[in-house]
Amino acid sequence: MVTEAHAEPVRARRHISEYVMPAVGLALVALVVVWLAINLADDPARFFRVSLIGLSQGALYALVALGYTLVYGILELINFAHGDVFMIGGMVTASIVLQVFNMEENPAFGILMAAFLVSLVLSVVGCAGLNATIERAAYKPLRNAPRLAPLITAIGVSFILQNVAILWKGTRPVSLPVSEFAQGSGHHLFTIGTCPSCVQYTSDRLFILLVTVPVLLVLLWLVRYTRQGKAMRATAQDKDAAAMMGIDVDRTISFTFIVAGALAGVGGTIFAFYASTISYSTGFTLGLFAFTAAVLGGIGNLPGAVLGAVLIGLIQAWNEGLPWHTPGPAWTQSIVFSILILILVFRPQGLLGERTPEGS
Repeated sequence: MVTEAHAEPVRARRHISEYVMPAVGLALVALVVVWLAINLADDPARFFRVSLIGLSQGALYALVALGYTLVYGILELINFAHGDVFMIGGMVTASIVLQVFNMEENPAFGILMAAFLVSLVLSVVGCAGLNATIERAAYKPLRNAPRLAPLITAIGVSFILQNVAILWKGTRPVSLPVSEFAQGSGHHLFTIGTCPSCVQYTSDRLFILLVTVPVLLVLLWLVRYTRQGKAMRATAQDKDAAAMMGIDVDRTISFTFIVAGALAGVGGTIFAFYASTISYSTGFTLGLFAFTAAVLGGIGNLPGAVLGAVLIGLIQAWNEGLPWHTPGPAWTQSIVFSILILILVFRPQGLLGERTPEGS
């Protein structure tokens, strides 16, 4: 009788909590929607212009977030060194631009494009090889170790790559030559609406989308329709069953790290040209943003990573660019990491992810 008497209140408390947590989450979303609506009504042109900036920024985050989600989908490993692989790609790009092409301020468009293409290829190859080497040397020996061991190893690799960048380029940010193409200043491609209440889209924003969107589409095609992509999905679902079906699991895991490294290389090159500066700590900060995007969308889910990255890019742009009651750029990191905490509390599987039971 005593056990039954105590069981009822416990069940009641659990029942109430199941409604309270979603209600709090919906209230927070409603507040954000109201805030966006007020900003939209206050200055529609600025709202759409800022949103386009956020879309381009989100596309860049998506390249890095997909690297996180690919590795996690196969190994259930959060590769904290991935952001630093992205940073190394940016450093490779800076070296090629400054030392190979000897570019000065405001270079010609043809030289700029040649430098971009050469640095893109070398950055992709270098980051893919670096990521594969990290997997073979640091993660493969810990394949059957407790989950904490490879996680700590990933953090250690991150610090190693940052120190390599410091020895290579120093602690000061490396600046690339600035041009109208890279900055988009005064280079408006098209206008939405009638000025002065118009939205002008600049070349630097379109540049990011022209590179990232085809890369993301190729990745989705690779994973969904190619033989190697099917092997990746089979390995992610069950490594033992995939091995029994004749799939080389080790080679598939290495291929996944190569693809993730290539994405980081693309992202590093785009970021270096877009921001015109990169430092040893760039990968750490942007990598955490991309990791938050992967968790927001549902880590292990490719469309979810893209969705989460776009949302993070929009949130960053709205906070830094909208005029009405925004905390300001200094609060961007706090807002992004608060979103990470809220997602882990209210919906740990992410927006498009599915809740799965923990393995033994």
